[in-house]
Amino acid sequence: MRVSYRNPQADAWHKAILKDPAAFPFRFSYGGQLIQGFPGGAFTLADKSVRREGGRETAEICWQKDDALFVTLRCAYYEAYGVSEWTVWFENRGRRDTFVLSEAETFLAFPGKYPVLKGILGDHGNDYRPYALDVAAQPRHFESNSGRATHVCFPYFNLEYGDGGVMLAVGWAGTWRADFCFDAAKGVTHYRAGAVNQLKTKLRPGEKIRTALFVRAPYGVRSEDYAANFWRSWFIAHNLPKADGKGACVSPFSTCCIAGDTGRPNSDGSISEDHTTWRPSLEKMLAEDVKVDFRWFDAGWYMAPDGSSPQKDWWGTVGTWALDPKKWPGDTFRRSTDFARDHGMKTIMWFEPERVSDPEALAKNWGYDPRWAVQLPGVKAISNNIGDPACFRWTLDRILHTLKENKVEMYREDNNSDQALLWRHLDGLDGNDRAGITECKFIDAHYRLWDEIIACTLSYGGCGFVDSCASGGGRNDLESLRRGLPLLRSDADRTTAALRLSMTAAFNRWVPFCGASNKEKPDQLSPTGTLDRYVWRASYLPILNVDSQFVQDPGQDFGMLRWGLREWKQVSAYLLKDFYVLTPWHTEKDVFGFTAFAFYDPETASGVLLAFRQEKCQEDSLPVTLPFASEGQPCTLKDQDTDEVLTGRAFTLRFSHPRQARLMWISSSTP
Repeated sequence: MRVSYRNPQADAWHKAILKDPAAFPFRFSYGGQLIQGFPGGAFTLADKSVRREGGRETAEICWQKDDALFVTLRCAYYEAYGVSEWTVWFENRGRRDTFVLSEAETFLAFPGKYPVLKGILGDHGNDYRPYALDVAAQPRHFESNSGRATHVCFPYFNLEYGDGGVMLAVGWAGTWRADFCFDAAKGVTHYRAGAVNQLKTKLRPGEKIRTALFVRAPYGVRSEDYAANFWRSWFIAHNLPKADGKGACVSPFSTCCIAGDTGRPNSDGSISEDHTTWRPSLEKMLAEDVKVDFRWFDAGWYMAPDGSSPQKDWWGTVGTWALDPKKWPGDTFRRSTDFARDHGMKTIMWFEPERVSDPEALAKNWGYDPRWAVQLPGVKAISNNIGDPACFRWTLDRILHTLKENKVEMYREDNNSDQALLWRHLDGLDGNDRAGITECKFIDAHYRLWDEIIACTLSYGGCGFVDSCASGGGRNDLESLRRGLPLLRSDADRTTAALRLSMTAAFNRWVPFCGASNKEKPDQLSPTGTLDRYVWRASYLPILNVDSQFVQDPGQDFGMLRWGLREWKQVSAYLLKDFYVLTPWHTEKDVFGFTAFAFYDPETASGVLLAFRQEKCQEDSLPVTLPFASEGQPCTLKDQDTDEVLTGRAFTLRFSHPRQARLMWISSSTP
């Protein structure tokens, strides 16, 4: 039976802060005065509404501060989990500029002994490395300043204290910060968090900006497994986007990019594909019964700003979002998506709307306004200022036209630049007291861009979500993941199996629905350059990205492809259930030990265990204990390959050789 996460103390806390707005855990500076909460003496109530739907109660409360500034609090409470969330909006409804807004942040206090902060670092260099920090020993500070929110640092935290703890998240796709410090005299841990790190701006008449999404999710059992599965359960129930227009829950799916199956030099993405290459690959895929759910159409399909046909430089030719007529004349790309659809496959298509190249050529040939291009000497990337309403409309219209004309079911977005420096540059050009305004407008526009794209794809039977990517794992903030799924949780994830396993052990505690590619280049993941059971089983995630040549590789092992896809489909039934890491975390360079984790469904008392003896591991046995089993109700493990059966709560798994992966089915057993 599933654990109940109902939390009476969280109920009382949420009701109290709504009853007394002056005590709400939010503050900001206005005109140099620090305002804590929303006290009646400083604000006049303008509007209030409360409603209940879908397992949550939402409240929207608007206050008037002066003749210009209105402040709106939007909050929600998830009763079955005891989770609270809120965002704050600032709007100038007057005829003059507001006073300067700054230091907008959430602050919370958690009374309890022995505070330990747990979490993971971000992508790009840190590879989702986990940490456990003694907050009582010293304050802890986290900050992201690049403009890609989940590179380097990760805005999700598990603060253990007293007999329980709290999960915290900052949902913002730009810059953010979070601080933790312990007051030993009072036994209280203080938490402060905010977004738009250099915010210090006035609002002009008609302007409206928002804060990050802040989440407070307390739990009452001091256990990392309990906390992780509490978070995963809430995330899956209430944070995942819907699969389609009927509101169906998103379920595991598979993809394949066929750009490497053209027989032509490929400089990444789909730059080598054209109207003659797709059919042989898809027909062979169907004939060999290795069909996936999505055909992945990546970068390089578009015309360059000067009207030429890019043959190599997909990165430096973005911005037109018009299909290259040399590669795709007439309606040939639509024919390819129709063919896929007729055979039960959908299409993913790559875009990068936050970046442009050659603004002058874009202006000459495509109606672009060069003033929308934000650039600095010495900075390679040119930012496309979607925070400008006219730029937003131009960019969105081009994307929607291409998606609709070709009936593309899933929009894939990338972002290969750190934009914060360019945002700050544009702030300076906007005048005095405007620090942070560009980022505020940009990030809000980006969320709205995704909302409109999703509405578009849903209108013709496509997906209710997008692919969230920013050079791999740069945009996995909570607010973005209400609209998107990370099909690739990291670009580095494709390099070695050891890194893949370490990422699963860390990342999947926080973001349960994610994916990785089972192959990209011959020297990656497998020392022999071929897919085998070890690589397949290390790649079993809710999104399985298959990378294979169906026509161009005469030695392709279609039997192994069929085996991997079918076993993943069996395993996928458990990949969104409770998750338990059974071995210590290791770095990507540590190939001398074991990795084991289990997915378990408490409602059916069944699951799957995956255990890996790594490449240079000298031991041949691994003792494991199943945290979800008990003396009164032990579990049975049945090996997928040998049918070996083990019963109990603690087991010793044996391996015949290094680089071996065991898959074992878990079921409850009666003592």
